[in-house]
Amino acid sequence: MWNKTEKILKKIFKNYGYVEIRLPIIEKTKLFYKSIGNVTDIVEKEMYTFLDKNKKNITLRPEGTASCSRAFIENNLSKDIKQRFWYFGPMFRYERPQNGRYRQFYQFGCEVYGLNTPEIDIELIILLNRCWKKLKIENYIFLEINSIGTIESRENYKIDLIKFFILNKKKLDNNSKKRLYTNPLRILDSKNKKIQNLIKKAPILLNYLDKNSKKNFNYICKFLKKLKISYKINTKLIRGLDYYNDTVFEWKIKNKKFLSQNTVCAGGRYDKLINTLGGSSIPALGFAIGMERLISIINEKKKNKKIILSVDIYIISNFNKKNIDHIKISEKIRNFFNKLYIVQDFNIGSIKKKLIRAKKFNSKIIIIINNKKNIQIKHFNSFSIYKISFNKIINYLKIYFKKK
Repeated sequence: MWNKTEKILKKIFKNYGYVEIRLPIIEKTKLFYKSIGNVTDIVEKEMYTFLDKNKKNITLRPEGTASCSRAFIENNLSKDIKQRFWYFGPMFRYERPQNGRYRQFYQFGCEVYGLNTPEIDIELIILLNRCWKKLKIENYIFLEINSIGTIESRENYKIDLIKFFILNKKKLDNNSKKRLYTNPLRILDSKNKKIQNLIKKAPILLNYLDKNSKKNFNYICKFLKKLKISYKINTKLIRGLDYYNDTVFEWKIKNKKFLSQNTVCAGGRYDKLINTLGGSSIPALGFAIGMERLISIINEKKKNKKIILSVDIYIISNFNKKNIDHIKISEKIRNFFNKLYIVQDFNIGSIKKKLIRAKKFNSKIIIIINNKKNIQIKHFNSFSIYKISFNKIINYLKIYFKKK
């Protein structure tokens, strides 16, 4: 299921003009302090950070955007025409393992550099929507979007937000009290139900946006309606990382059993990050898909369907260990059919036992090799052909699999 899902995602990303970038698992710790922000759960609690032999701080990457942006700057990719990337691999966060959350987890992500028009924000959502349709899970998830505006807009908003929380300080939990003066926006992301009820009365960030941010957000919402892509505006959606601005979005799982771990894909715009990390002022945006959660949706959808392993060609022989003619014939068959799933049976036992094993593999074609001049093709639901030449076998298989 993982292989099939990855293959579908890669095909769609290629179709939209994205190219693969491979990122190191280990990065310098200061990269994440600079990009993600000091007062975030990832940096405060979740990073796997170590001292190497030279007493330098290194970290197992907790997410891909910072690594990709660092690679973009160091390799001077702003001068390359290829500025749309995808990546896939493990990320690491130290947190309590639970349903849909692991300390080593996998992300399929993408990053786009150099484009500041809202059309590219829309393309990312369209691309993801196509992924969900191709995976046949569009009815199992829903889209939430918001705009968190510019840094200046958020600073004005923070002033009123802090005032609101001070008036309601008795209702805040200890975690929220710690964030009140360091990163009050993170309180909006609280999973505490009492805090969530309090937040409903808090000032709304959308009301603090400047004209350009409002214009872009309204344009995106209008465009999504025209494309008939369903969404819900979540005014409390802020994302947990400091580098975001303007458009942010999350695709969430409808199934209530996932509770707080229901975000399968999240992303948005981060126009200041490249500059923060020492590069030029280059706009950027991207997203990451949590593969474990994506696979869990697909498995949930398919839980009543039995997934059957199916082998295209299963090769049986009754030769002894000293005779390798059957291996030579098998290799010749693979030369002609290198995309098929071909299994050769090396187990000890009678032809009858090997045929039973072939049936368990749900084999489409079984080839029984007695010797070079006595080769048999068998279908379980059909017929057998005896004593045919190697060339006739190849021709027969070409016709059979072409029809399939």
